Amino acid sequence: MLGIILFCLSLSTPLFMKPITYLALGDSYTIGEAVPASASFPVQAADMLRATGININQPDIVAVTGWTTDELAAGIAGATLHPPYDLVTLLIGVNNQYRGRPLDEYKAEFTALLQQAIHFSGNRPQAVVVLSIPDWGVTPFAADRDRQKISREIDVFNAANKEIAAGFKTRYLDITAFTREAAADPSLVAEDGLHPSGKDYQRWAQALIPMFLTAL
Repeated sequence: MLGIILFCLSLSTPLFMKPITYLALGDSYTIGEAVPASASFPVQAADMLRATGININQPDIVAVTGWTTDELAAGIAGATLHPPYDLVTLLIGVNNQYRGRPLDEYKAEFTALLQQAIHFSGNRPQAVVVLSIPDWGVTPFAADRDRQKISREIDVFNAANKEIAAGFKTRYLDITAFTREAAADPSLVAEDGLHPSGKDYQRWAQALIPMFLTAL
């Protein structure tokens, strides 16, 4: 179905005179740790939009492996950004869960980050997509850990960010289910045994495209 949509758009959608801009905020899952930069989900999503005839710049990415919500906030404060952006994504929280940070702390800091994301979009909540936190508990990296506990905690953090996203009327994309399929499909995990592969990021990007198109 997505292929049909993209094909039709490539025939009917005129080129944008001014390039579309996209800001991706997050951590290792946003920069695509352990895969080529071209395989990260923001870059793949931009490539997919470009394939439809949409004139889009390469994404501006503010993300570092290991970042928690407060570290992302500090990274944003130190970054050179050029708002307003036509599209913004926010994916953050796995390192809060990994480090055992309190849920209430996450809620407060995630809320502030989402408010910033909306501001960066020119105060257009419909142009902001929150992605759910992947479940690293199914990966080989977690083989000697309590996988069920990790999954439960990820679900709690995702319930929080989903509720906050709904409160601000932004889009929400649940990619956690995609990542859990790695338990039965090793090709969805990168060579480091922890992060998603380019194949999995491609699925995230494909799921983002309909949301992006309705925001443009």
